[in-house]
Amino acid sequence: MAKDTVVLLGCGDVGPIHEPMAPYSELARPALEAADIRFAQVERVYSEKGNHQVQAEDGGHSRVKPHMASVFSDCGFDVVSLASNHGMDWGPDALLDSMELFQKKGMQTVGAGRNLKEARQPAIVERNGVRIAILGYCSVLRDGYGAGLNKAGIAPLRARTYYEPMEYQAGVPSKTVTVPYQEDLEGMIEDIASAKKSAHSVVVSLHWGVHFIPRLIADYQPIVAEAAFKAGADLILGHHAHAPKAIEVRSGKVCFYSLSNFIMSAPPRTPEQAAAFARRYGVDMDPEYPHLWYGSDAKRSLIAKSIFSRQGVQEVSFLPVLIDKKLRPEVLRSADQRFSDALKHMEWVSEGFNHKFTVEGDEVVITGT
Repeated sequence: MAKDTVVLLGCGDVGPIHEPMAPYSELARPALEAADIRFAQVERVYSEKGNHQVQAEDGGHSRVKPHMASVFSDCGFDVVSLASNHGMDWGPDALLDSMELFQKKGMQTVGAGRNLKEARQPAIVERNGVRIAILGYCSVLRDGYGAGLNKAGIAPLRARTYYEPMEYQAGVPSKTVTVPYQEDLEGMIEDIASAKKSAHSVVVSLHWGVHFIPRLIADYQPIVAEAAFKAGADLILGHHAHAPKAIEVRSGKVCFYSLSNFIMSAPPRTPEQAAAFARRYGVDMDPEYPHLWYGSDAKRSLIAKSIFSRQGVQEVSFLPVLIDKKLRPEVLRSADQRFSDALKHMEWVSEGFNHKFTVEGDEVVITGT
């Protein structure tokens, strides 16, 4: 790689709840070590502080012991986003405690803060004379989770939901329409334009979309992507869906709608719970992955790779990943049949979106058609 370029690897959701932590990174570490900057999404709260919020979903697995954050250090992540739908499940004390923990480990954090201004601040990373700004936001926030003028919380990029009748007959399922909050969208646009003044390129991390359901992209997501790119963003790294979703080239730039899980685990479901989950989201459950109960595609993953120079993005690609039964992400090689299967799946989820995939070595280069 040229001396005046920087390689960024972006990973999806990280937050295993089953110990030990050390083995999770074994298979992916060689690929991660080859990068100049490594990014991941934090899916848990790492603290012993706080109280479970009444609006949070049932179960306490969104908060785990602080020592379990070692999985992020083991992977060598440089920047992490705390902008998740679980970030405020245990209130502001737990969120800020987590933020401090990651910063003490030498990682920059984005997407959360003691107030809205801090939550919207970018991480600035410089390598080889190339400055990259990274911003983080969350679209799937419960009431009260967003940061405010004098209130700790998550950097918001929320969306409103409307229901339109599909035809004149009563009882026919309606069409779901989503649009971003205008104030949040304007805030993101302002943040990107500001970050662009102090960095050669801007990367936007978005915890957004509809989880579990294959291929579904909400209406507001392309709207946000277009606005981000017009404001000066150079790359979008999406997550939250717990399954891979479309890759799109929009305005000449790449949007990863969902990078899927990277290192995750969750409590197992009973057969009755698994059946209800499968019916609700239209997914099959894989009995060989009892601690990865997000659907059979939850074991599919990818790492986004982008090469930057002072002139901007030089190339964007992805590394196909398959999570094994020990929940370790394995970066696949092009000679492996599983690589071909992963590529076929990404073609399927990206149908209808502008993209062209070309295999070069052990990665898939992304261009527009």
